[in-house]
Amino acid sequence: MQNANNVAIEVRGLAKRFGEVQAVAEVGFDVYPGELFGFLGPNGAGKTTTINILTGLARPDAGTIQIDGIDCVKNPRAAQHLIGVVPDESNLYPELSGFDNLCFCAALYGMGKTERQARARELLELFDLTKAAGRKFAGYSKGMKRKLTIAAGIIHKPKILFLDEPTTGIDVSSARQLRQLIDELHRGGTTIFLTTHYIEEAERLCDRIAFILSGRIARIDTVANLVEPIRDKHVMHIAFAGKCNDIIGKIADTFPAQKFISTQQNLLRVEADGPIRVGPLVRFLEDQGCEVSEAKKIKPSLEDVFVTITGVEMDAMRKEKEKKGGNQ
Repeated sequence: MQNANNVAIEVRGLAKRFGEVQAVAEVGFDVYPGELFGFLGPNGAGKTTTINILTGLARPDAGTIQIDGIDCVKNPRAAQHLIGVVPDESNLYPELSGFDNLCFCAALYGMGKTERQARARELLELFDLTKAAGRKFAGYSKGMKRKLTIAAGIIHKPKILFLDEPTTGIDVSSARQLRQLIDELHRGGTTIFLTTHYIEEAERLCDRIAFILSGRIARIDTVANLVEPIRDKHVMHIAFAGKCNDIIGKIADTFPAQKFISTQQNLLRVEADGPIRVGPLVRFLEDQGCEVSEAKKIKPSLEDVFVTITGVEMDAMRKEKEKKGGNQ
């Protein structure tokens, strides 16, 4: 059955509860063919639960899901041939080599021996894993494991790809390479549903973004539309060499036209509708005994939009990265 409405993924009223926790509540959105759709939020927001429901790994308590026009609530497995899934934790076999893992996954999709071996070699080359093809998956680095897991997810050339936190916990170089590969898949026409809590990643890759918080969609829009209201805002970060306590009230009273936010222990964020003069601010802070180590103007970004819409400070998001071992 083909989708007559030109929508790759259609979700309405999706809900899922685990005991006392409402993991997903009244979630609804559309993803269009060829689109890279970002699902952005902190850990525990409902991202993985949503992707598990969409890919048939969990059953919703309520709601409807159509993938390429197929009702996936009535028949969760009916669209499996159309989708590829890359979970947040690898599901490949540690005792098998990279090549054998890919061939095994291809066999699950009914690919013949010659076809699956050729496709496995093609993907190993694409992901720069040819030299490690014969090594056991257990001996791969984190970055190599993520790359092979993505390769396994696209072994059958799916129309729609679900990526759950693809770059979490891997080194900077591997993360950069994966983002380039994701971008290439997108430009090649693959529809991609990407969950992440890396705001920079979402801003760089996605066509549209849904902010999810506590199981509910807070906002869905294009990156350009999300950033437009703050495009002309002036922002500055002032860093201190040591602690600068109880300064917010004093500096706000002295410079009432500007907004001051203490985002981290040694960092002050300044926002204004017009240009910010660095000199008077730095002189005032130094007169108050604060040692300013850096003052720089920054361009407003999707991070600002996320904080405004969800109320979640980026400090919390950064701690999640550190907890998961990511350092992008």
